[in-house]
Amino acid sequence: QVQLVESGGGSVQAGGSLTLSCTSSENIFMVSVMGWFRQAPGEQRELVATINVGGRTNYQDSVQGRFSISRDGAKKQIYLLMNSLKPEDTAVYYCAASKLPNNKWDYWGQGTQVTVSS
Repeated sequence: QVQLVESGGGSVQAGGSLTLSCTSSENIFMVSVMGWFRQAPGEQRELVATINVGGRTNYQDSVQGRFSISRDGAKKQIYLLMNSLKPEDTAVYYCAASKLPNNKWDYWGQGTQVTVSS
């Protein structure tokens, strides 16, 4: 069973930056799509960014140009660099993995809180 553990959340003022990390118990990056999701209070969980086996990235429109997803296979980690943070970015952020060829998210982290104050 793959375990994902997020870290790096915290509180920041609007306009600030944070970098989230997700450490995997196994090196699954070459067989999985990795993603970051977030869930704000009272809202549904939403996909923020993904990185596929080939390193191609995709972003939700609201974070395009501000967030950047990356990975380090040697460290078994993926990252979410978040710049120009806005209060509406406040949420619990989750790391997830979808092992190919599954068309679903198989593994989830426990989440890390990000709070952006105005």
